[in-house]
Amino acid sequence: MAIQLFDSLKREIRSLQPSQPDGVFRFYNCGPTVYAPAHIGNFRAFVINDVLRRLLELEFGAGKVKHVRNLTDVDDKTIKRARDEGRPLAAVTREWTDKFHADCVALNCLPPHVEPTATGHIPEQVDMIDVLMKKGNAYRAADGSVYFKVSSFDDYGRLSRVKERELQPGNALKAAAADADEKEDVSDFALWKAHKDEDGDNSWDSPWGRGRPGWHIECSAMSKKHLGETIDLHTGGVDLLFPHHENEIAQSECCNGRTFALHWFHNEHLLVDGKKMSKSLGNMYTLDDLVAKGFSPMALRYALLSGHPRKQLNFTLDSLHAAESALATLHGFRSSLPASGIVHDAFASVFTALKDDLNTPAALGALFTIINRRSGEVDLASFDQAMFALGLDLEKTTAPKSEVPAAVQAIAEKRWAAKQAKDFATADALRKDLAATGWSMLDRKDGYSLEPLKK
Repeated sequence: MAIQLFDSLKREIRSLQPSQPDGVFRFYNCGPTVYAPAHIGNFRAFVINDVLRRLLELEFGAGKVKHVRNLTDVDDKTIKRARDEGRPLAAVTREWTDKFHADCVALNCLPPHVEPTATGHIPEQVDMIDVLMKKGNAYRAADGSVYFKVSSFDDYGRLSRVKERELQPGNALKAAAADADEKEDVSDFALWKAHKDEDGDNSWDSPWGRGRPGWHIECSAMSKKHLGETIDLHTGGVDLLFPHHENEIAQSECCNGRTFALHWFHNEHLLVDGKKMSKSLGNMYTLDDLVAKGFSPMALRYALLSGHPRKQLNFTLDSLHAAESALATLHGFRSSLPASGIVHDAFASVFTALKDDLNTPAALGALFTIINRRSGEVDLASFDQAMFALGLDLEKTTAPKSEVPAAVQAIAEKRWAAKQAKDFATADALRKDLAATGWSMLDRKDGYSLEPLKK
């Protein structure tokens, strides 16, 4: 079974296959802006992309996947942080890049094959802008900034369907696409920003004067440099779909004269206690915040995989308790398996779920069903391959306060999967099975917790 994944552009589930003669699958994942610690909403995207990366390598071979994830190290936010702290931009972005890398290691995310920086690709960005200027897709404003002329690209909006909602002055979507600088039309976006006093020393030479690149052109230039003019897959959070990815398509296809990405995938937002994350609500967690509360990074990874990537996931601290319990069960199960160098197909249903639109909750449900039944050839090698695909490092877990027996955990996971599938009759029957084992299951919006019944 080929890997099937929803395409945000074509609005359908399609197979993933390498398009180039060398058989290498090329994909680009928008990385972080390194001015502060990444929060758990950011890491939902990176963890999901890590599972996708692992699945691709298992499907095509480790040497047949090229994963590029950029670092945005110059933009309004990074410059403001450097200015506020009175430090060089490079010092600020290095600090937060190191922190991001440390968090990725803790969450067991594979490093990308290439991790380019925006400041390291200024010439490539200038070259692309120069081509767009010569083709008539861009223009220089009075202040020296250069803007992409959205009206010059007839297909603008096909990813986000923005034209169907009309780009008109005052429209919220149009306002989101607008920069604060001079431009001919409010929907146009900056390719090159002329130097201003508040930018300090953070500017570079260009044919249009000193300045710095706009955010959108950075990804197009880095993707082209390291993956070519057409890539197999472009991924990111749904918040990047418009205007960032829409603008990437426009500038890349006008510059290169060919399709930019053959497949697009976007994961949905992470909610916290049913609300959007925000500093004002005090619910914007970082990995360090959760570790300080006694949770392991693997518990966060497990919790982030407990919901379908294309659906909003409601995160709560209770979901981490359930994750710690599930991981302890997996750890205990692994210690009981015989060593073997042969990988059997006992966990085929886990991979079937992952290949079916990256259905991580179904994969976790299948995993615990197998553990409960111990059907087929269940051995260490096959189990570890399933753990590799999910990126769960069981040595990085912490034991829960009360360990849940593997059989009980398996019933709970099966019941949760039935409830998610709206098979309430099966869910009710499995709840009774749990009670018969002496355990109760408390359902929540994003997961569940298990407690022993009082005698």
